[in-house]
Amino acid sequence: MTVLILALVAVLMLWLAVLLAFSGPLAARWREPVLRQPVLIVESDDWGAGPLAQADALERLSALLQRVRDRGGQPAVMTLGVVFEVPDGVRIAASDYTEYHALPLTETRFDGVRQAMHEGIQAGVFAPQLHGQCHYWPPALIAAAHVDCTVRDWLNSAEPVSTEALPSPLQSRWVDASNLPSRALTAEAIQHAAAAEVAVYQAVFNRVPQVAVATTFVWNDAVEAAWAQAGVEIIITPGHRATCRNAAGQPGCEDATMLTGEHSHAGQTYLVRDVYFEPALGHVPQRLVEGLLARTRQGRACLVETHRFNFLQTRDSSLAALEAGLNAALDACPDLRFVSPLGLAHAIQARNPDWIETRMLPRLRAWRHRLDEVPRFRRVAQLTGLALPLVWLERTA
Repeated sequence: MTVLILALVAVLMLWLAVLLAFSGPLAARWREPVLRQPVLIVESDDWGAGPLAQADALERLSALLQRVRDRGGQPAVMTLGVVFEVPDGVRIAASDYTEYHALPLTETRFDGVRQAMHEGIQAGVFAPQLHGQCHYWPPALIAAAHVDCTVRDWLNSAEPVSTEALPSPLQSRWVDASNLPSRALTAEAIQHAAAAEVAVYQAVFNRVPQVAVATTFVWNDAVEAAWAQAGVEIIITPGHRATCRNAAGQPGCEDATMLTGEHSHAGQTYLVRDVYFEPALGHVPQRLVEGLLARTRQGRACLVETHRFNFLQTRDSSLAALEAGLNAALDACPDLRFVSPLGLAHAIQARNPDWIETRMLPRLRAWRHRLDEVPRFRRVAQLTGLALPLVWLERTA
């Protein structure tokens, strides 16, 4: 009996050591709010200045979203990450690629695009977000045009261009990726650019932006501070922050991770979107449902990332896939809620009991499902036997 007790104590001490070794990420996931019901938000980037065909795509998206409603009658919500200018290639070429000129979203040629956005906002299905004054850093674009014929050819388009066709590193706004690895921008340059994009956002939407999402998810503390000064309250993230483009052109120099409800140094609330649904890349409606079910088990909102190119390149099939995915999500989770990111963030900040779970057992169940994402923890738990009480916890909670 003494040997058995000693063995049990040794196992308990081993489990305690494992929990202490991973205490930081485990505690963070316990503090993270647990939602009482499934929540789904469709997040779509790159809208605004660019191809005029966006107007029709936005009108059809608005009609689709209004057809899909949750049990409370709220229509499905899609965020629009808005970009406010594209290059004026004709004028740039006329300067022999030495001067940057822009086609702003406020131009009359974009009247149809702006009108479609505003109508969707009024219908309660579009929620605009600040994506950037442009989907690149203008000096980097001009520098690249001097050495890259594909960039020059792209600039020479007679119609407003799609920034999706730019080399990926150049699509990052908050670094100079004209050469790799990228170079950091000065805090002064960031402050000036952020103030300019907030001003144009206000000119288009008659309000300051409250939610921002960085192009290509490359940004830093200086960007957050500049956004905060301009009134941005919420930052959409993929759960981590890249601050550069590395030598291979990929987002790199990761300096932070974040969970939904955590705060930036400048005070903004982070939301995490990490479910990807790009019908033009072959993603089927079931992918959206699987993402929702996984996030619901974790007590999290399902923020679904999709992009403009789906609804321009393969418009009809992408619209059909999105509608099928939303309806399948409602079938899988009849108590599903649709809400904007701002509404979700405000509910989290206020600890609204209609949205945030406070009971111990549901919180334990959600916490258990979050543990599998902690790097190395699942493997260590299996090797030490700690997985057994955790599975028991999941089944009894």
